Amino acid sequence: MAPVTTNPTINEGPLFAEVDMGSDLNAPTVRATVVQASTIFYDTPATLDKAERLLAEAASYGSQLVVFPEAFVGGYPRGSVFGVSIGNRTAKGREEFRKYHSAAIDVPGPEVDRLAAMAGKYKVHLVMGVIERDGYTLYCTVLFFDSQGRYLGKHRKIMPTAMERVIWGFGDGSTIPVFETPIGKIGAAICWENRMPLLRTAMYAKGVEIYCAPTADARDVWQASMTHIALEGGCFVLSANQFCRRKDYPPHPEYVFAGTEEDLTPDSVVCAGGSVIISPSGAVLAGPNYDGEALISADLDLGEIARAKFDFDVVGHYSRPEVLSLIVKDHPTNAVTFTSTSTKVEDKTK
Repeated sequence: MAPVTTNPTINEGPLFAEVDMGSDLNAPTVRATVVQASTIFYDTPATLDKAERLLAEAASYGSQLVVFPEAFVGGYPRGSVFGVSIGNRTAKGREEFRKYHSAAIDVPGPEVDRLAAMAGKYKVHLVMGVIERDGYTLYCTVLFFDSQGRYLGKHRKIMPTAMERVIWGFGDGSTIPVFETPIGKIGAAICWENRMPLLRTAMYAKGVEIYCAPTADARDVWQASMTHIALEGGCFVLSANQFCRRKDYPPHPEYVFAGTEEDLTPDSVVCAGGSVIISPSGAVLAGPNYDGEALISADLDLGEIARAKFDFDVVGHYSRPEVLSLIVKDHPTNAVTFTSTSTKVEDKTK
């Protein structure tokens, strides 16, 4: 897969070493890649193999940070209705959910261990969209790994969109992380979460510098949202989307694109990508790409963050906390709490 970049031709081997962010007056530069590629649907082992090939290729171009699309591992069930109508669910739809549940991954689990090993093997920071299986509830989740092969944590999508709410649970405030890494402070919001001003504000307050936006939205208007977030947050925005054709999903009648199946051929594009990298000043550094699967890369001059925040720091000098403020409930919310477990935890802290 050829890289797509606005930068000069990349020499072999890593171009930029990780540096101490506070050791030099000259801001470091980070090479970042967003992956635009499709899941191998219902085949998680094959999808992980594909992810490793793409990660290896990005690393060969010197990438230090690689961001994959929403639900890359586990799959984005575009076009499916899972046999649901108000007051009714079909047997076929239940079976469809069973297969989708089977393709999801446990966090932690063996697939997470493999992703961590990939990040360590290729010495890259990795942001990966997955479908997380927690018992029999699924979550649309982003996993974070550092370049030493360590799993850092996760973000669960707090508000699935429209029909997604039928198949995915809702994340809570305990998984809205921003991780401090040698290449900058990294966080993520998924697809239309990015349109939620209060969620964005929470991330800004945590100091996000490299704002990852895995998505399934390939519309032109998505680009406006990404540019706005870069300007509003004074951060780099890296949006990764899948590029999919009908043939990337199981064939009819095993899998049906509701309302459009009869109009589709195997080569019909069902998600056109639009992956993009945008600077804190709102400049498009790479993309958007609508041509096919691609590795979309750019060099991020982290000095741009301070330059942008000189003009506008949304939670700093441009805030008015005495007029407008935000409270984030960032504790886990559990349906059931056992007092015996709570007592044991308290005893250990004494």
